[in-house]
Amino acid sequence: MRACSRIFLGTGLAILVAGAATGSVRAEDATQAFENFPSIAGPRKMPKLMGFSPMTSDPIAEGTLKDVKLEALLTEKGAPVEAGLTWRMFSPIPGSDGKLPLLATSEGGSTAFNVAPGDYFVNVSFGRASATRKIRVPQDGTLEKQTLVLDAGGIKLNAVSGSDVRIPPAELSFSVYSADTKSDGERALIMSDVKPNTVIRLGAGTYHVTSSYGATNASTAADIQVEAGKLTEATIQHRAAKLTLKLVSEPGGEAIANTAWTILTSAGDTVDEENGAFPTLVLLEGSYSAVARYKDKIYERDFTVKAGVNTDVEVLLSSGGNDANTTPGVVSDAQD
Repeated sequence: MRACSRIFLGTGLAILVAGAATGSVRAEDATQAFENFPSIAGPRKMPKLMGFSPMTSDPIAEGTLKDVKLEALLTEKGAPVEAGLTWRMFSPIPGSDGKLPLLATSEGGSTAFNVAPGDYFVNVSFGRASATRKIRVPQDGTLEKQTLVLDAGGIKLNAVSGSDVRIPPAELSFSVYSADTKSDGERALIMSDVKPNTVIRLGAGTYHVTSSYGATNASTAADIQVEAGKLTEATIQHRAAKLTLKLVSEPGGEAIANTAWTILTSAGDTVDEENGAFPTLVLLEGSYSAVARYKDKIYERDFTVKAGVNTDVEVLLSSGGNDANTTPGVVSDAQD
């Protein structure tokens, strides 16, 4: 079953696509937006600093310590980022382990390191975006302020069921992948289990985002464009609904405990299996059959899922009662 997704932008514009969507960006200053919402935390990927040619002399030579003032911009003409940065300074001479020694770190916005004259590598990261520069601190004179351009922006994700039915945040999660596929057809995972309304800081570019609502069979995806210096607010539309299954003796009756459930597509493929008096699950829009097994008997009902219409699906004891050893099939007399 092919899912569709819709991205609603901050301006209210919506773009409908089949399987994937590309969103544009609301013209909003991302430096302020990133401070107003929680952002992704955790370990960051370090740049491949060994791609630079190592120096032949020790940069930590004797001499007067000097200030290295540093600032980072989201774009070439943007304002300095004053929060959310991680600065690292490295020696260009590999250690015994073959890695560049980390000499100093700083968290926050613009910063300064007090170091001896010599050569260094400076790296700044902003979420999953980063920039690196080789600098030389002179023996004489001062070093002008070093400005690194991150070429970064961000996305803030949410989702609805149907056209506008709010999905509880606890039932939503997002994964962000690179837009390009590898030789095996898979995409590189950038981050997973991202909660709604979390600002994700990324380098400018296109990203493939999947949104999971409830069970994994009710997921959809969209391609989202991140522009440097801007925050993309994307709301993905799920063509799905939440259902509660009940085996009852009469309409509106009490759900019968110790019931085993199998959900089938209209083609007879198994979608999900549950146990209990009233299991709840999320299904994509479409036609299904609910098969309830209770005391070695099976009871069946056909039903239709409409996007955004959360409802109970009641199966009556009068709807079957076939021997459980019989292979369940699609009900010929469906309940309304």
